[in-house]
Amino acid sequence: MARTEDPAGRERILSAATDLFYVNGVRAVGMAEVIAAAGCGKHMLYRHFPSKAALAAAYLRRVRAERDKSTTRALAAAAGASKTTSAGDAARGIGTTRAGEQLVALVAEVAAWVQRRDYRGCAFRNYLTEFPAGDDEPAAVARDYLRDTRRQVDELVATLGKPGVTGDRIWLLIDALYGGTGTPPQVAVDWAKELVT
Repeated sequence: MARTEDPAGRERILSAATDLFYVNGVRAVGMAEVIAAAGCGKHMLYRHFPSKAALAAAYLRRVRAERDKSTTRALAAAAGASKTTSAGDAARGIGTTRAGEQLVALVAEVAAWVQRRDYRGCAFRNYLTEFPAGDDEPAAVARDYLRDTRRQVDELVATLGKPGVTGDRIWLLIDALYGGTGTPPQVAVDWAKELVT
């Protein structure tokens, strides 16, 4: 008798792996733990995720989707979601004002994120720390996220008309927040405000 397909199986496995990987690290979690947490069989796990690397990449893509959604909301709120910048607005400096507000909003969003009770570091930085020489799919997902978010900062700084070093400083604030270096979140937001004015 053929097994019936479990349409929720992939989601259940990915949810269990996401929780385990984020709390314990990818290296420390075995596939047997994922199977037990998801309440699935080995065959179901490997049917959806043929390797641990494939599962780790799916986990990081899920985290990226969540981070992108949160960041987009923060940037849209800072820009006034329904407003657009026309050439006339840019000539009057309205676009640069919005870019500055968006940079501050970006730092504030990260500051809020790292204050969550369940925060255990940046999933992307954590993965690259666990696998520093990683050239696998999850490492590519992590590096793409970091590259894209840095580019976002640089584009806002360029719109603001500030020197490139401002982007470096904003990025250092973001890195300090994610790294839990003891930088108080409100201090990072205040420094971002100073950098963009």
